[in-house]
This record gives sequence, C-alpha cells and structure tokens, in this order.
Amino acid sequence: MRKPYVILIGSASGIGKSTIASELAKELGIKHLIETDFIRAIVRGIIGPDYAPALHKSSFDAYTTLRDKERYDSDTDALIEAGFEEHASFVIPAIERVIRRAVDDYDDVVIEGVHLVPGFIDIDKFKEDASIHFFILTANKEIHKERFVKRAMKIKRGGKHLEYFKEKRIINDYLVTSAKEHNIPVINNLEIDNTKKRMLTLIREICKVMLFRHTVDQLGEETSIILEKYGGRMVDVSYFLPGFGEPLKRNVNVFDPVEAKRFIDKLQGTPQRKHDLENLYKLSDNVHSHKICAPDNETLDNMIKDLDKKGFIHRDKSKTADLESENQS
Repeated sequence: MRKPYVILIGSASGIGKSTIASELAKELGIKHLIETDFIRAIVRGIIGPDYAPALHKSSFDAYTTLRDKERYDSDTDALIEAGFEEHASFVIPAIERVIRRAVDDYDDVVIEGVHLVPGFIDIDKFKEDASIHFFILTANKEIHKERFVKRAMKIKRGGKHLEYFKEKRIINDYLVTSAKEHNIPVINNLEIDNTKKRMLTLIREICKVMLFRHTVDQLGEETSIILEKYGGRMVDVSYFLPGFGEPLKRNVNVFDPVEAKRFIDKLQGTPQRKHDLENLYKLSDNVHSHKICAPDNETLDNMIKDLDKKGFIHRDKSKTADLESENQS
C-alpha cells in the first residue's frame, strides 16, 4: 500500500501556484487542496496583532512591523526577507499540524502558498509516513509581472498589489535561493501543462535506465527530447571506460530545460570544458547510461521510441544484464 501524498507548492504571489496546484490535484485525484492563506487566517484569530504584528500584515509588507529595521541599514532586500520570514514563521507550525493530520488520517493533500518556505518546514519528519514532495515555482521577471497584473485586476485589488511587485519579486528570489540551498526542486512555470508534467515526473518516479550513444554536440538534442518535448528527467550518468571494472558514475538530476540549456550554452562557450567532456566521451566510445523518467508510462514509452528514432539508444548485450538489474531494483 502506497503512502499518502503530501504535495507542497510554494511561490511568490502571481507565479501561478494556485492554478498548478489545482491541476496537479485533479491529475492525482486528490480532493484536499489547501491554501496557506486560509491557515494564516485561522492563526490570526488565535494570535493577536499586539503579539505578532508581522502576522497581521501581508507577506510582502510584513517588514514594516519590524522593530529593528535600522540594523538592515540600506539593504532593502534583506529587510523585506526578514519581514517575510517573521510573517511565515507564525504560520509554519499550523501547516505542519495540517500535514500531520492528513498523514494520520491517510489522506492525500496538496498545500499551496507563499508561506511554504524551504528550511522552515521540517519535511523529514513526515517522510516515513508520507510520500512528501516539496516544490518552489518561479518565472522570469517579465512573465511574473504579466501574470501578476492579470491576477491583481481579477481580484480587483490591482492598485495595492501592483504597488508591491518589487517586494514580491524579492520574495520570489528568496524562495528560489532557499530552495536550492535545501535541495528543493525549483520549477520554472513557463506553461501549465509542461510544469505539471515535470512535477509528476518527480512525484511518480516512473523511470528506466537506458544505454545511450551520442556525441557531446548531440547532448542538446537529447535533453530537448527528454526535458522539453516529454517533460521528463535525466538522473545520473555512468561512463564505461576501458580498463575499469566499474563504470564512472556522475550524480545528476536534470529536469529543468532552462537550466539544461544554460549548461549547454556554457559548455559551448568554454572550449576547455567542452574538450574535457569530449575526451571522456571518446574514452567510453560515446557510450553511457542514465536513468530517464517521465510523468506516466505511456510518455516514457514514447520518449524511448523518439530517442531510438534519433539513433541515441545503444544496444550492447554485454551491458544489458547490468541495466536490467538496475531497472528491477
């Protein structure tokens, strides 16, 4: 029997977390979808503004209640981050109680909101009892502002919310940095369907270890098929070097096409680095293996067929047994 899903989706306001959370809950058949704003409202009813003034402000202007603002001198970003941390810290214990109740009742739950701060929530204490997945969503400044404006006008609070876009952008950057520090996946929310696929790829763990053969210059095409076309993921790379009993393994976990493209562009712009990787490829006769993952079995099958058509799948009977053993494990 599988463990109950606990899926946490955090982001700054206007990134699109509510839409993604709703789509993901629908896809996974999860009936409990909770916004941290509702949890915050309950906590506000218990803890008054005299004791927790930051709690009774919004996440983006909580810094105005800090008593020690002068110690941040002219560092506006640090001041806003400190106010946000103070605001979120009052909501976190209640969020953890909601998670514990869902786990104890064996209920799947999706929780979304700005108060889901990496490093503040102790997700490790739920891992034995739940299949817990934590994501931070982001988008570039232009996309964020466009969505932010649309959302602000929709809820008819455009003036106040647009006035604080700078603060919300600072919170976005803070959440992304915190996520990377705590190994929480950061998902670039460029398009709903692709974002959902990438998250499902990480949640469902539908994977297969395959043998590949291609050059360094074909790496971009391979990652484009796996990451962009199918919303998949590439995990770990093993190179089969002559004279070595065990393959040389490199730990990787690539699911973001934006980051993958950045890596490949950097590789192309750094001749020595590219040359070193090409030498490694040549030593292994351009043959290597890695695990590829997809949001569902049908997508994984189609991905493999597409990679095979491009000539990237390599078949070597001497290594087949090892790969089958990895897939079974």
